[in-house]
Amino acid sequence: MAIVLAGLGLYLYTVEFPAKEAQERQETARKKVLSLDQQAINGLTIKTDRGEFVFERTPEKGWILTAPLRTEADQREVQNLVRALVTGSVHRVVDEHSTALERFGLDKPVTTLTVSAGAARETLSIGDSGPLSSTLYVLRESDGALLLTDMAPKDFVNKTLMTFRRKDILHMSQSDIERIRLTYPTTEIVLYRTQEKPKAKWMIRYPVEAEADLNEVRMLLFRLEDLKAMGIVDPGPERDKLGQMLSKPKVKITLHTTDGDQTIKLYQPVPSGGEAIAETTADAPLYRVNPTAIKDLTKDLFNLQDKRLLGVEAADIAMLSVTTPTGQYVLINQNGEWILEDLPTEKVNQPEADLFVSRVANAPAEERVTKQSGPLAPYGLVAPAAEFITTGKDGKLTGKLSLGRQSNGLVYATGHRLQGIYQIRADLLKQIPTKTALLVSGTKTEQSSTSKSP
Repeated sequence: MAIVLAGLGLYLYTVEFPAKEAQERQETARKKVLSLDQQAINGLTIKTDRGEFVFERTPEKGWILTAPLRTEADQREVQNLVRALVTGSVHRVVDEHSTALERFGLDKPVTTLTVSAGAARETLSIGDSGPLSSTLYVLRESDGALLLTDMAPKDFVNKTLMTFRRKDILHMSQSDIERIRLTYPTTEIVLYRTQEKPKAKWMIRYPVEAEADLNEVRMLLFRLEDLKAMGIVDPGPERDKLGQMLSKPKVKITLHTTDGDQTIKLYQPVPSGGEAIAETTADAPLYRVNPTAIKDLTKDLFNLQDKRLLGVEAADIAMLSVTTPTGQYVLINQNGEWILEDLPTEKVNQPEADLFVSRVANAPAEERVTKQSGPLAPYGLVAPAAEFITTGKDGKLTGKLSLGRQSNGLVYATGHRLQGIYQIRADLLKQIPTKTALLVSGTKTEQSSTSKSP
């Protein structure tokens, strides 16, 4: 019996199971529209009534367009189309050798795709939409089968040359940018990235030496990275004619990296809301871009400056003096813990103190009122509603923030970091804890009208 069972097991293992697995593989293959391996596909030809587009995949650049012109391809568009082909499934075989192609829109296919993977090739003709949503009739050349598939029309219909061309104008990665030069008709701003630890930060080099607003710089770089062409005018008579209309750029931006520089100029030939034109080099195409790009990339000095008015990082504050009409106290950072100057033995609520100091240090200007210092009385800054003065570990003054009169949810302010008068959010006035509220034993009911809101 043992010998019989062993023989049966060997038979199942060597004959039945492999046969079943082979049958399942064949069944799965029959359900696929395209049986080529996606990673092996290295050639693609797309033929529509708008032209024929030929692509090849290279190890260095990925997909490139080789006809009707040689240029970079939109990697996402080509990959999405290839993925739609290899993941497409057959709902049913309508006819194994169909000749009645007109009924299914296959006598004049909307798109014909030839896919190659080395020596292997397959051609698929795309016909009409099927009876169900997101289905297409497809004619497969290798076996002549007419298939109803689950492929969606949006992946294969109404594709143009512009669909498949690279539309990103700049070749850039934010992490590689070391310096940015912004040139406008009347001014210029230069920013550079430092390598300070624990993380790099951006500084303004010209027209003033100052810290930059990190979020603003990141947004500027993001907009450049995301700048896409809506149309492309290749070198030739049309480009020459359009180039003659371009005089002085509205914006010129130069990005410096260790691998070289990239420059982009933005023009608006018709100033009153006309299209915008982007140019990178004299021998490159011209790009039609959304005119809002000019506004998005036009930054004044105030936009790009670090707008935190106090002028010092929270971690660098050794002493913070707080003065309001109802009282005054000094917080001292002693070995990483806050204490009150006149109550050194009382235990301070450390999270409460850290939050408060952070709010003071990071309060940004929302609006600029005046560029230069001027009369303070109109803004309630002669006798401030609150004043914060910071001292560094070396005993020198490092920051100052004065808050004056409130107006429309904002409060007038002056600060150590920026000259002039500004407005910040008035919330800070309500978030100043009293001395009692800072103590672990203090209660929030004892806070004054300037105490922190619940």
